[in-house]
Order: sequence, then C-alpha cells, then structure tokens
Amino acid sequence: MSTSRLDYSPRTSGTETFQVGLPPSPSAGDYASRSLRLSAALWFLTALAGQWLFTAYSISYYGRLLWSEGAAGLGSTQLPKAYTSGDLLGNLAIVIHLLLVVFIMGIGPLQLVPAVRTRFPRFHRWNGRTFVFAVVISALTGLYMVWIRGSSAGDRSQHLGLSLNAALILVFSFVTVRHAVARRMNLHRQWALRLYLAASGVWFARVGLWLWVFLTGGAGVDFKSFTGPFLTTLSFCQYLLPLAILELYLHAQTRAQPLRKVSMAILLLVLTTGTAIGMQQVFVRVWLPRM
Repeated sequence: MSTSRLDYSPRTSGTETFQVGLPPSPSAGDYASRSLRLSAALWFLTALAGQWLFTAYSISYYGRLLWSEGAAGLGSTQLPKAYTSGDLLGNLAIVIHLLLVVFIMGIGPLQLVPAVRTRFPRFHRWNGRTFVFAVVISALTGLYMVWIRGSSAGDRSQHLGLSLNAALILVFSFVTVRHAVARRMNLHRQWALRLYLAASGVWFARVGLWLWVFLTGGAGVDFKSFTGPFLTTLSFCQYLLPLAILELYLHAQTRAQPLRKVSMAILLLVLTTGTAIGMQQVFVRVWLPRM
C-alpha cells in the first residue's frame, strides 16, 4: 500500500506523470500591479462622488430656477449674461448646456465601470453613444457661450483655455467613436478615458480652484473680476493636467517595472487626497448653501 505526498517537482508513477504543488507566491510585480489598480479605483470613486455631488447641486440650484421661472430664472445666477430678454437662441443654448452638464456628470462616468460594461453591454453601448452626443453638443454650445453670447466669466486667456478644451472634446469624441466602430477596443477604451477627463474639465476647474484656496488662501485670484494668473493657468490645467496624468498611468500600466507602478500608485493616492479636499471645499462653500 503506497501513500501520496505533496511535491514541487514532477513525479512519475508507471506511465502517468503528475505534479502537485502550492501556487507560487505573489511577486513584487503582482503587488505593484494590484496597488496601481486599487489606487486608480480609489481616485475614480472619489471623483465619481464629487461629480454626483455636482450633479445634485446643478439639479437643485439651476433646475429649481428653470422649473419655477423658466430661462428667466437664470438671470439671478452669477453666470454672465445667463438670460437676455428676446434672445431665444442664446437663452436656449445656455439651458441646453446646463442640462447636458447634468447628464455628462451624472451618467457619463458609468461608462468607465467594468461591471456595467460587462453585465449590461446594451446599456453601455447606448449610454456611450448618448454621452458622446452630449459632450459634442456641450462643447459647441460652450464655444457659442464664450465667443458669441459672452456668457463666460474671466478674461480672454481663460476663454482661449476653455476653447482648447472644447476642441479636444470634439477631437477625442471622433477618435473614440472611430476605434469603437473598427472594434479596436483597447484603443477605444484609452480614448474614452481621455474624452471623459476632457469632458470633466468644468468639474476639475471647481475642484482645483477650491483646493488652491484651501492651500494658499486664493493667491493669484481676483474673485471680483474672476481673473488672475492662477485662473489663467487653471483654464488650461483643468484638462491638460488630468490628461498628462492619464498618460503616465497608461504608461505605468503597460510596463513591467514594479517601481514605476508603485510610484504611479503613490501619485494617484496624493491626487485622490487633493481631489477629496477640493471637492469638500467647493461643496461646503459654494454648492451646499445654494441647494
């Protein structure tokens, strides 16, 4: 009568060869990849919470005014030329822009949730198409508001920054759809991430501004005229900085060096902390009092 035993090397019994062993221990690369995934997920959940708070604020504040007073109700907000009597096209453009921002911030992020993509593919496809349509119309109405209606705060440098943001949204939308149609899904997801970050520029601007106020007291910001060197910088960095960080993340994700992955994970944790602080500041100081 023979007994079997666990062994880490092949053992032959007659004509049968088999190996019984414990699974290999996780390597440093495995831990690095896991830390990168977890830190990215933590940042996304933080951003998702912030964007849903922004959505709730927009519905509560702007939605209440539109429901009770129509487009004329926007005249009581701090938006420049939010309502002009007799300008049907301009008023309609602003209303459409505000409504689309609610959809983009509220429903758009669900495109990036893997469980939604795998379990509800039909919803993912139609929500993605609607999201692309929404961000394109939002970008076009935003350009109209800046250069024709004059409904954007700040100076010319900030208007140029916002216009570049709109242009990138249009380009990213085209490339994202093109890769989806061609079934190049890996490239499609990468460009969808770029589109999501570019379309979130309006939210990043608010979080970045109030994080800066928290850290410096508002250096380089004239709140009366809404101008200043920091606001000029922010009008470009509100989308260029997130896009640059995304490229670093994608680079680290595809590289085998554990140090790069861990470094990127640490950077994402720092950014998550900053995002949470900025989000808390703008919510407490601006959104909550108006809700």
